[in-house]
This record gives sequence, C-alpha cells and structure tokens, in this order.
Amino acid sequence: MADDSTSVISSPILPISDVAEHEVPLPADSVAVDYKAFPDSIHLELDRNMRTLVEGDSIVEEGDSTAIIPEGMIPVDNCTDCATDSISPGFDPDYIVREFNPDPKRAVWLSALFPGLGQLYNRRYWKLPLVVGGFMGLTYGLTWNNRMLTDYTQAYRDLMDSDPNTRSYMDFYPPNTDESQLNKSWLEKTFKARKDYFRRNRDLCIISMIGLYLVAMVDAYVDASLTHFDISPDLSVDFSPAVIPDARGSRPGIGLLWAVNF
Repeated sequence: MADDSTSVISSPILPISDVAEHEVPLPADSVAVDYKAFPDSIHLELDRNMRTLVEGDSIVEEGDSTAIIPEGMIPVDNCTDCATDSISPGFDPDYIVREFNPDPKRAVWLSALFPGLGQLYNRRYWKLPLVVGGFMGLTYGLTWNNRMLTDYTQAYRDLMDSDPNTRSYMDFYPPNTDESQLNKSWLEKTFKARKDYFRRNRDLCIISMIGLYLVAMVDAYVDASLTHFDISPDLSVDFSPAVIPDARGSRPGIGLLWAVNF
C-alpha cells in the first residue's frame, strides 16, 4: 500500500557560476561614488543589466546650472581658485601709470602761444619763474626807458624851438629856478645825449624780449626732445689695447685704443 504522504525531494542549491572574464562584477548592481572626493556629485544608480562601470565625466549640480567636469579634475566652489593668473584684488585696471613722453612740436606751439607754457608742458616747473621773471623785468625796463625817452625828447624839442610858451625842459629843475641863468648850449647837448641813451636802452629791452621769447621756444623743444635721452654721468677716459687692421697689407697692427665717454 502506497504511502499517501507526499515525498518532498529537495534539490541541492546550485553554485553561482563564475563571472565571465570580459564582465566586471557589480556589487549590489550599483556604482558607489566617493562623496568625500566629490561633495557636490550625484549618486548614480545604474541599470542591473549594465555590466560596465561608468567612466569619464561626472555630473556636478549647483543651483540651476549643470557643469560637466572632465575626468581627473576636482570641482571647485569658486572659479578664481582654478585661475593661476587671476588678477589680484588690489589691482585697479582703470589706474594705469603711463610714461610721460612730451611732444616737441606741441611744446614749441605752447611756448609760442605764451612764454612759459612749454616749460609747464614739459614739467620743468623750476624754469617758469625764470621765463616769467625775465619778461616782467624787461617789460618794466622797456616802460621806464620809453617814458624817460619821451620826456627828454619833448624837452629837447622845446629847447630848440625858441618858443617861450613851450618850457617843458624847466620841469627838470626846481620851481624857483631862473631860466635866464641856464646855459642853453649845455642843456641842448645834455638833453640830446640823454635822449639817445634812453632810446638805446629801450631798443635793447625790445631785442632782449624777442631773444627771450625765442630762447623759451628752443628750450621747450630741446627739453621735450631730450626727455628720454640717455645721459650717462660717466665722463671717463678708457685705454685698452687693440688690433688695428691694415687695409694695404695682410699684417694687422697693434695699437692703443683711447675712448672718451662724454
């Protein structure tokens, strides 16, 4: 009589087959990303049917933007951290010190417009009092000599016309002076000599003003041209032996080279 109980046949658990050589094992069918190395990275879960690890670019999400960072680069919070040649915070690009380079032609025109402006343009401020002071002194000398020339010229004319109503020459004497006691011949020579003297001084002042005007223009031009001229303070004499080639023969000569720095 057959037993009514159902026999249970237990089959042994088959071992898990080895992973193929071309496949990469995936623990828990997912890829774990190191959060310490990439604090802003997003953990990606892969499909269990994928048999390869994700290599290449990782996604970093910040705010509403998504940035792709190549493999081997560490994401940074501030873009200035990765710029090795970034501008320092203390640098102001609007403040640039430019080298002063005056234009000689402009310096001449400014000096011609008004004496002293060329020196101001060249930043030679110590020359301005010399130019202005020279013109002021010459202007005063011109005015004074011209006034004295006018007085002596009028006195000489009144003395020579023999008109009793014209007696401007008496202004050079005290009010109580008797005209009949004056030596008219001596006065004639004296007034003529003084007239010529003050005329000559007036003309010299005019010539000096013209000369100073031209000198100021030349100085402004030369000063602007020599602003960046290399003037060495070494005023020395150097002696050294030298081989002097002979143009007429093949045998050079030996001599002494004398160089003067000035």
